[in-house]
Amino acid sequence: MAYLSEFLGKTVNDIDGKAVGMLKDIIAREWENFPHPVVQAIAVQDRDETYLIPYDALATFIPAVIPLKTHLHDIQMYVPGDDDIYLAVDVLDRQIIDTNGARVVRVNDVELVRVNGNFLVSNIDIGSLGIFRRIGLENVASRVLRSLKKEPPKTQIAWDDVELLRHDQSMRLRIPVEKLADLHPSDIAEILSDLNKSDRGQFLEKLDIERMADTLEEVEPEFQAELLENMPDEKIADVLEEMAPDEAADLLAEFSKERSEDLLNLMEGDEAEEVRSLLLYAEDSAGGIMNTEYVTIFPNMTAEQAIQHLRKTANEAETIFYVFVTDAEEHFLGVVSLKGLILASPDALVSSFMTTRCITVAPDDKQDEVAQLVAKYDLLAIPVVDQDNQLLGIVTSDDALDQIIPTHWKKRLPRFYR
Repeated sequence: MAYLSEFLGKTVNDIDGKAVGMLKDIIAREWENFPHPVVQAIAVQDRDETYLIPYDALATFIPAVIPLKTHLHDIQMYVPGDDDIYLAVDVLDRQIIDTNGARVVRVNDVELVRVNGNFLVSNIDIGSLGIFRRIGLENVASRVLRSLKKEPPKTQIAWDDVELLRHDQSMRLRIPVEKLADLHPSDIAEILSDLNKSDRGQFLEKLDIERMADTLEEVEPEFQAELLENMPDEKIADVLEEMAPDEAADLLAEFSKERSEDLLNLMEGDEAEEVRSLLLYAEDSAGGIMNTEYVTIFPNMTAEQAIQHLRKTANEAETIFYVFVTDAEEHFLGVVSLKGLILASPDALVSSFMTTRCITVAPDDKQDEVAQLVAKYDLLAIPVVDQDNQLLGIVTSDDALDQIIPTHWKKRLPRFYR
């Protein structure tokens, strides 16, 4: 086992022991279906000249001595490829995505291991010992920790849990998306918050519209607007259509009135109409935070018919733990819990087991009042009805409690209502 920092700056000698330059970088190549890059060459600097010497031209490869098998002029120089990684330039001191820990971290060193005559990149070191190693004080730091009866922290990340934030020649971010697709949207949002502003937009471009919408719903509306600021309006409209209507309305409220109207005009008619209706209410009112994606059934349905109806219509619902009962004119009549619906006799009418004494709020009720009701009655969602008792939407517990719990805390709570 060795580290990149132990090789950098070391003298490279030819077969006669004559110095040909100092090791400036190690070049490794990624191979398909193999998790660890394999060292292919070293970059050796001699004044203004850089030689790319292939690995098989080295007599041995240890930090103490790096001799060549022959004279420099007898070596056919290595030709770099698109899949090559310059470990010092592309990795050391760079930000990387730890896909296992779902975070952005800084690389302080790179671990190399010898396997069957080849050197592989095994781990990256993100800890303070990596920094001490680079300035020659690793042993001192380790002794201090041992004297304090503390174990050196394990701060290595396996290479196959890493995604490089690499830039190509046009300085556009290159991010493989296969591993990112497996991350939860809240993890992707956390990564976004750690990236610098110029990289965030390029990172977002790697996500499909649905994943982008899910990720944006995990951050504050102000940050959403910042992330989308320079994105084409047509693409923003597509993202808004994928977001929950209340989330889309909150985001649009962050844009200027003119741009919000332009975006609404680019959205599909039904989605735009739902969002427009929400924008009519104050941001801190029940109407302003309600969601219009919910499931309704009729009182004259049987339990079996209601379940069949849910299978067809509930995909886009914010919550199905509660199923709301209305008449044909959408007047609110009651509520059925999902548990009650499943346990009911298949031929029992909904009207026979629905709850009719329900807590409701008006669209102009203040958010903190809604939050108090949600907390008092331990509700997952609360119906919003107008003066004619028509069901306008629902306020879920997380949106109601946003007034009490800061959004960046609330987003980390388990989503039991989903």
